[in-house]
Amino acid sequence: MSLKLRSHGKNMIVWVLLGMLVLGLGGFGISNFGGRIEAIGMVGDTEISTRDYARALQRQMNDLGAQQGRPIGMAEARAMGLEQRVQALLFGEAALTEAARRIGVSVGDQELHREITSAEAFKGMDGKFDREAYRLTIQQEGFTEAEFESRVRADIGRSIVQGAVAAGVPAQDTATEAYLGYIAESRDIAWAEVTEADLAEALPEPTEAELTAFHADHPELFTRAETREITYLWLTPQMMLEQIEIDEATLRAAYDARIDEFVQPEKRMVERLVYPTLDEAEAALAKYEAGASFADLAAERGLTLEDADLGEPTKADLGAAGEAVFALETPGVVGPIETDFGPALFQMNVIIAPQETTFEEVRDELRAEVGTDRARRAIGDMTDSLEDLLAGGATLEQMAEETAMELGTVSFGPAAEDDIMGYEAFREAASKATADDFPELGNLDDGGVFALRLDGVTPAAVIPLDEAREAVTEAWRADALAQQKTARADELLATLASEGKDLAASGLIVTQQPELARGGFVPGAPAGIADLAFAMKAPGERQIVADQGRVAIVELKSINAADMEDARVLQIRDVVERQLSQSLAADVLDYYARAIETEAGIQLDPAAINAVQAQMQ
Repeated sequence: MSLKLRSHGKNMIVWVLLGMLVLGLGGFGISNFGGRIEAIGMVGDTEISTRDYARALQRQMNDLGAQQGRPIGMAEARAMGLEQRVQALLFGEAALTEAARRIGVSVGDQELHREITSAEAFKGMDGKFDREAYRLTIQQEGFTEAEFESRVRADIGRSIVQGAVAAGVPAQDTATEAYLGYIAESRDIAWAEVTEADLAEALPEPTEAELTAFHADHPELFTRAETREITYLWLTPQMMLEQIEIDEATLRAAYDARIDEFVQPEKRMVERLVYPTLDEAEAALAKYEAGASFADLAAERGLTLEDADLGEPTKADLGAAGEAVFALETPGVVGPIETDFGPALFQMNVIIAPQETTFEEVRDELRAEVGTDRARRAIGDMTDSLEDLLAGGATLEQMAEETAMELGTVSFGPAAEDDIMGYEAFREAASKATADDFPELGNLDDGGVFALRLDGVTPAAVIPLDEAREAVTEAWRADALAQQKTARADELLATLASEGKDLAASGLIVTQQPELARGGFVPGAPAGIADLAFAMKAPGERQIVADQGRVAIVELKSINAADMEDARVLQIRDVVERQLSQSLAADVLDYYARAIETEAGIQLDPAAINAVQAQMQ
């Protein structure tokens, strides 16, 4: 049941646990789990609760849904084996918790207190631990304080075991150097392209027989895609704009509603450092005046300038500090100033001048926006009547005469460029329509509506030679030219080999590419040259590369071993060692968890698992 478990510090694991708790999943029906079904299984004496399984499974489904941009249901998750991966992960974690229990890992009250009170989820407005918030949060999730604290202890204990098992697994020097030698090796190559000018004879014009044969041998190049003949009606807000009347007062009201966007007061880019006492703030100001930077002052408080950043506040936003900060005409520091959080120093970095866009400047923009909104609502108001007409048997042509909708036709296929093809809803409906379908009203993403009818389907077919003669001739020529170039490259390779000469004797324009890195790019060369260079075994070897009609000869000049003392290689070595060490640590942790599962034994409750998954359909 084990899945690879990555090693993390215990703080991270506990914070993840606390984050899961605060997010809660009651809205998904998971809070209903209880009664006789409390666990989906056990490793030894350590249970995996239905609540934990539901949380983990829902989280994985949400993550996958976010990646794909749509919700993921339980049936789809099951088809992808998602529930099995979640079960494996939870049983692996339970195995480590069981190991901690068996070897007697104990977490003291002081450590438990530190972990819980440092969690942001349980802090009040003053940034300090709020016992009432703590009590209410865990109570809402169905835990008593004792139960929750027991879970946190177990989690810390598991992380201690996890860290002990996975820590200190160094990458072996032999493996590191072998891998580093592979990825940091470079090669010197020479390459020369065979062009049409390098051919002994000009390419002849194709005969009718050659064109006929080429057309017959490559039907996929000359096949016209299936097209669907569609008649459609549509109405969009843009079509209705000229019919929408908007008075001056309405435009003024729209401008006033967005006045914060059009009229922006003077602002400053400001950072703030708050101190416990006035004396400490004054001492910090003295350090600044003596040459310390604001970043230095922040670092002394364990902060960065990002932590101190207030963004771009207005004078009013800064409250009592506004007057002093805005009095600065150049970047600088003011303070200490008493704030709601205590005495503070403020650093002003940039003055942002006020900006105003007048009503006259945005009149046309406002009219378009207000008009589009009204047109969208007008279309919404007429939707029912349009649907009634269609349901009553009105044809699209009749609808075009009786309503504001406009009639059109399109040969729906890859080459179609009509405006309505820009709407995904239309494309989807057109691709699925059948001759038996009755037109239905569909919605466009800009608030418009449409309806369509499939009039016929023209199947995909090979374009006759007479219609495609120009394209066939061009394709034949490209193919024949590539063959001739390859044949010429073969001749040159044979000549160079028999005469014992290098590529420079070929008569082609030769380009040198020294120190080509593995996976590197060769400017101006056909694709595939770099891969071919590293596939060759010894200096002096030559190969031909062909790509999209281009043909080139590649010659390996030298193989350059990685310089293990080079600064760039040393940087890569650090990354390689870290990655190999992490991979080995993960493997060791995985094997350890499996061993605990085998030793302690696994119990699985299919009924409990099904009960959880049934709640998440």
